[in-house]
Amino acid sequence: MERKKKSYNLLIGIVALVTIVLVVALAGYVVSKPEPIVIQGQAEAVEYRVSGKVPGRIVRFFADEGDFVHKGDTLVEIDSPEVRAKLAQAMAVKSAAEAQKDKALTGARQEQIAAAYELWQKAAAGEEVMKKSYERTKRLYEQDVVSAQKFDEVEAQYKAARATCAAAKSQYDMAVNGARKEDREAAVSLVDQAAAAVSEVESYIGELYLTAPSDGIVSARFPKAGELVGQGSPVMAVTDLGDAWFTFNIREDLLHGLKIGDALTVKVPALGNAEFNTTVTYISVLQSYATWRATLDTGSYDAKTFEVRAVPGGRIEGLLPGMTAIVSGL
Repeated sequence: MERKKKSYNLLIGIVALVTIVLVVALAGYVVSKPEPIVIQGQAEAVEYRVSGKVPGRIVRFFADEGDFVHKGDTLVEIDSPEVRAKLAQAMAVKSAAEAQKDKALTGARQEQIAAAYELWQKAAAGEEVMKKSYERTKRLYEQDVVSAQKFDEVEAQYKAARATCAAAKSQYDMAVNGARKEDREAAVSLVDQAAAAVSEVESYIGELYLTAPSDGIVSARFPKAGELVGQGSPVMAVTDLGDAWFTFNIREDLLHGLKIGDALTVKVPALGNAEFNTTVTYISVLQSYATWRATLDTGSYDAKTFEVRAVPGGRIEGLLPGMTAIVSGL
């Protein structure tokens, strides 16, 4: 009886020992089991910078940050007195050219000859003023007082005034001597040239109103109303949420043969961990600063990092640039 009891106790001990070994082994497996690789990226979208061809002062904005705008909507009004002055000047030149054309075609009267003379004298006075301004600016430029750009502008204005004076003198001579066939043709050409100049300046007038290049959200406004902006300076940014994608920076040993055209399931925590099917459209190595350097020589190697872009099949409602995107099980 006592021998049976000892055998029973020994069996229980063996079962307990085996159980403990199994539990420890299972716990070790669970602890040592590698967790699935989780790669984090972010959402991005196409951003358009709205800028103008004409420098000037911002009068007002027609949209605030966060507003949704449609392609072609007016976003900003810019005031440029210089452009408006050039338009008035071009219109005046056009009117003068048309008058000269009429005179060449119909013959000059004494009143027209007198008017041509006055225009010539006016142009000559303008040339004299610009000549003095040019000479002063040239001396200041040679003394490094003014910039080369300012000198070039004054020189160009002087040349233009000189050319205007010469043209006015020619028109006066034509009025006195009478128009020949060639003169009549030249007068018509001058009108065409003046009309082209007016059209050119009017095109710049159109640039005083900046419009949205695409449907999207106004993501940034850089200057404030009343501030000056230069030619080509960005004024606003419009983000097209309909053209969005996900970007991931993945170490090369984690790519596992990923290639363009492969499908990726992307989870977006900000949208309630919703998952979206995407397609890889871009894989490119990043610069050397993104290289993982090996610290040991025991089979390790430097691993480069690749930028991977994945595009969803359609527009994702509520997705905004900068939202976290997660890919697991790659």
